[in-house]
Amino acid sequence: MISVKKVNKRYGEFLVLEDLSITFPKGKVTSLIGGNGTGKSTLLGVVSKLLSKDSGSVFVVDQDIADISSKEFATRLSFLKQSNHTHIRLKVRELVCFGRFPYNRGKRMCDEDCCMVDRALNFMKLEDIEDKYIDELSGGQRQRAYLAMVLAQDTEYVLLDEPLNNLDMKHSVQIMRTLQQLAKEFGKTVIIIVHDINIAAYYSDYIAALKNGMIQYFGPTEEIIKPDILKDIFGLDFEVIQRNGRPVCLYYN
Repeated sequence: MISVKKVNKRYGEFLVLEDLSITFPKGKVTSLIGGNGTGKSTLLGVVSKLLSKDSGSVFVVDQDIADISSKEFATRLSFLKQSNHTHIRLKVRELVCFGRFPYNRGKRMCDEDCCMVDRALNFMKLEDIEDKYIDELSGGQRQRAYLAMVLAQDTEYVLLDEPLNNLDMKHSVQIMRTLQQLAKEFGKTVIIIVHDINIAAYYSDYIAALKNGMIQYFGPTEEIIKPDILKDIFGLDFEVIQRNGRPVCLYYN
């Protein structure tokens, strides 16, 4: 599991994360929710070692990430950032193959590498466009290609910073179902930033709600998706109803 203990992070005088502590459940989908500027992306950046922290610790399976080499870390945790380079002249399959770099270090791909790439393309329903160039794709297709690259990396921990951006409803649902499958069938631990509260409520096992750089609420989805909690986090009135055993949020001002 991933454990964050008393992490602080500043940008100048602005305290982005304040004594933040959380342990993400293993083999589950956890969604990070909260308003803009509450520290969600910074938290993922710190956990993924892309951002330094000012104090505190982050552990992966009881090992401080500071003591894990970059090479080993890349085989244990993958991270899809919010923005990626879109003007690179690569085909979809070539991009997805980069997910295998932590294993082959740029050498010739082995059978296992090819199998993982094929599986990722299949998961993301990209086989029909695998020979198209990334810069020729729609925003949604491009996002799915980058996600396929992360899936090909085949790590135990998968971190995703707003992966549903630029996706229509159909593909957003497809990706969330894929993430559920990764957790339930393959035991992956998925941590995802989601702005659509109903997507988070329907597809997440756990919800972590951030406010003012801290984890304000954390627990199983049904314990967090409640009108009083959501109003505290977002400053809006909510009504929560049940559909197919899952919460649906109606919100208004």
